[in-house]
Amino acid sequence: MTKKRVVITGLGVVAPIGRDTHAFWDAAVKGTNGIRPVQSFDPADFKTKVGGEVLDFDPGLYLSPGQIHSMDRSSQMAVAAATMAVESSGLDTEKEKPHRFGVAMGTTMGEPQVLEKGIQIQYDTGDPSRIPSSLPRQYPCAVIPENLAAQFNAYGPNIIIPTACAAGNYALGYAYDLICLNEADVLLAGGSDPFSKIAFTGFNRLLATAREVCRPFDKNRDGMAVGEGAGVLIVEELEHARARGADIHAELLGYGLGCDAFKMTIPDPTGQGGIIALNKALKNAQVSPEEVDYICAHGTGTGENDKSETIIIKETMGKRAYEIPVSSIKSMCGHTMGAASAIEAAASVLCIRNNIVLPTINYAEPDPDCDLDYVPNTAREMHLNTVVSNAYAFGGNTSSIIFRRFKG
Repeated sequence: MTKKRVVITGLGVVAPIGRDTHAFWDAAVKGTNGIRPVQSFDPADFKTKVGGEVLDFDPGLYLSPGQIHSMDRSSQMAVAAATMAVESSGLDTEKEKPHRFGVAMGTTMGEPQVLEKGIQIQYDTGDPSRIPSSLPRQYPCAVIPENLAAQFNAYGPNIIIPTACAAGNYALGYAYDLICLNEADVLLAGGSDPFSKIAFTGFNRLLATAREVCRPFDKNRDGMAVGEGAGVLIVEELEHARARGADIHAELLGYGLGCDAFKMTIPDPTGQGGIIALNKALKNAQVSPEEVDYICAHGTGTGENDKSETIIIKETMGKRAYEIPVSSIKSMCGHTMGAASAIEAAASVLCIRNNIVLPTINYAEPDPDCDLDYVPNTAREMHLNTVVSNAYAFGGNTSSIIFRRFKG
């Protein structure tokens, strides 16, 4: 049986450096720093006082007042990104077979701001009965894909994948499998996470956050920056896309998953989980290291992650590792949790479309342990055919996904 081909026909991004796809891309090419003083709460008691918030996000551009009231921030950003993706794809959701149109979303925290609101109400009043009955219904992370399904008439497979910071890649891989298995024609796939005090507190307690800027792979890096955002891609079966005359942005060739099975919050220093994931992705996509033009790194800016990822790239790419540009957009956006790899997947597709490799900003001093080409500070024009995007997460969840310029 001939394997189905899977393509990307649209994408949408909400990020700290741009509330829509065009603003995000323009800012990323310029190397814009989206890490700023925290606005959504007072960070005075924290070591770190900066983060990657989407300060100009307006849900009213995408949702009615009633819908805004019934959803919290993660769902709102997901709907915004999905709306952009649908519009950029030319997909008429009313004409799709509803049971063949699905949703696969990843997240780390789900809707944590709902929980924070409830806790604050109980703290202020001492009366849990004052918590509005609508809040508990908005909290479960499964509401994110459910809200997308309702918004876009998608009655097919619907799933939330909470594999932390690799969740966007996991969701894209799940969408890929559903299409290959002929369970769906098209899916909204990606990830979403809001800026939350819970996550900010947790990463501060882990001593994992940078004081001022995020500088992945730099010798003087001092941690990651907590961020927020959403990324959604239209993942579609090739013949379905052709039949409706879609503009095909890139082909999704395959993916690979692994697990460090090491420690909950620290990657295996030998990179074994990431090596497994990337080797699986290369095998499934039938891509050799010689064909890889660019790697969109997980690149958090923590010492453990950056060293581990450098080892992973060297082990899987061999001598080619020193020839392949590697960069981290987390240097600009911070770590957007479950949205991170979805935003990075969208960035990877845009890199192919525009023949541009995005920079790792704030890079000043090379680290002997991180000795690859990290595209320091300035975007680079170069022809791209094949791009790998890595994503790793708490719990040892590792993933790699591969895109290629579409060739009919």
